[in-house]
Amino acid sequence: MPEASTRDATAPAQPVTGPRRFTLRQRIVLRIIIWLGYWVIRLIGPTLRVCISFEEGAQATLEQRPLIASFWHSCMIPATYICRNLGVRVMSSNSYDGEYMGRIIHKFGFVAVKGSSSRNAVRALLGLRRALQDGWTVAFTLDGPRGPRHKVKPGPVALARSAGVPLTMFHAAVDRAWVLSSWDRMMIPMPFSRVLVRFGKLIPVPEDAADEDVERYTTELQAALDRVCAFSEAHVNQVGTSEFPYSRNAEK
Repeated sequence: MPEASTRDATAPAQPVTGPRRFTLRQRIVLRIIIWLGYWVIRLIGPTLRVCISFEEGAQATLEQRPLIASFWHSCMIPATYICRNLGVRVMSSNSYDGEYMGRIIHKFGFVAVKGSSSRNAVRALLGLRRALQDGWTVAFTLDGPRGPRHKVKPGPVALARSAGVPLTMFHAAVDRAWVLSSWDRMMIPMPFSRVLVRFGKLIPVPEDAADEDVERYTTELQAALDRVCAFSEAHVNQVGTSEFPYSRNAEK
């Protein structure tokens, strides 16, 4: 599978064009949010002290692909910086929030695929399947766009069964962060914070899995995300020790 040499993502990442369904005031606010969001990540990101940790049976490297990745909405900001320029395809909702998040992550080398768990889901899943067939990793913020918080939805499992690509999952814990009072408790890392990214064991979903098995694999994905979340939160203060050394590939 392609490794670090694929960071220059050969597939075109087209800019997200501005929708006309928003009012003039919304479009002005949208530009301000995008500008602020980009520079918050761009300025804080290089100061982060990151360790990337893998469970036994997890993906071998950050760059391994194609995979179907899942993580919680709350750690989107550190994940955006750490996984930048990998050409990851991300499901992005058609909401106002989804619009500015899609444009911000585009600036860091992600490609937004429009849709959500509640609207245009089939179209988005077809787009993500094509991306997997082309060899790209796709990612879900599983409790987005509006919650419930830390609750897995069945989309990734259905996609894994359809595409024959395994599920991966991770959580990025931050030792010092501003936590917003939003539904997802979004974390904005403070400069020079420690970040522990923990990847869980891959979950293969057979292409011939029965419909009743989808619930079982969804439960397994929920347990895996809960496990890596608990691990990273419990050990984030140890980042920089011999057991959790800083990761060089997070600095690139």
